[in-house]
Amino acid sequence: MKVRNLYNPYELELLETQNYEAKIHRNTFFEMVFVLDGTGSQIINYHQLPYAPNKLFLIFPQDTHSFTIDAYSCFFFIRFNNDYIKTQNSQNIRELEYIFNSHNHLPGCILKTVTDKPFVRAVIEALIREKESNSPQKEHIIQQLINTIISYAARNLTLQEKEVFDGKISGIMPIVNYIHQHIFEPEKLKVDRLAKSFHLSPKYMGEYFKKHTGESLQQYIMLYRLKLIESRLILTDMRISKIALEFGFTDQSHLNRIFKKYKGITPSFYRKHGTHR
Repeated sequence: MKVRNLYNPYELELLETQNYEAKIHRNTFFEMVFVLDGTGSQIINYHQLPYAPNKLFLIFPQDTHSFTIDAYSCFFFIRFNNDYIKTQNSQNIRELEYIFNSHNHLPGCILKTVTDKPFVRAVIEALIREKESNSPQKEHIIQQLINTIISYAARNLTLQEKEVFDGKISGIMPIVNYIHQHIFEPEKLKVDRLAKSFHLSPKYMGEYFKKHTGESLQQYIMLYRLKLIESRLILTDMRISKIALEFGFTDQSHLNRIFKKYKGITPSFYRKHGTHR
């Protein structure tokens, strides 16, 4: 299987074709594919997904991907890697982390809010114009437009109220989404607050969550928080002490202790090696 690399922080490509067949491949970068025109099938991780105008697909670095074309099609590709993510402000990093670590991200068009589709298309068309222009501030405007699309994607994932969980529609997904949205706000993740938000008794809240996920509520929150911290360690140069405070730990030593308990290594070791021993 062919592996594709990206040697710049981001890359934009407009592709118009009638009979192009992309062989299955894997990227080492993130890719968003917006369909401007045409019909056919995207194949992501061996799931065949029909595409049509105004659909936006998100492809992760380890996803397998190909597509076939039924009629003339026009795609716009936005590709970016970790170097691009490191240039973003903290709010954009959080949006990226939400997208890339969300459990309810499944293959398929991520624009679930129909009214967002024309806005995203307008931003894509603006990107195409900027890409082909020699206007002042071109690079700055392009990055702002890319970040706008990221924001739309994050919002659509956030607004999903029901998603497939363990192969079936489950009422647990609104709770999972709520946790993902408020992971930086520990007060909102306390059992009493969660129970009140979802009209459950505090006593039943933990039991309900474990029944549907197989994990305790507190364990799930901690593991998700650590997953985001892993991304922050790899994708940014932020000081570990600052990461600790951002995620609600009392100090760096507190984060070191918890990280090592769950991961077997320290955050600094993980940042250097990116994996377990």
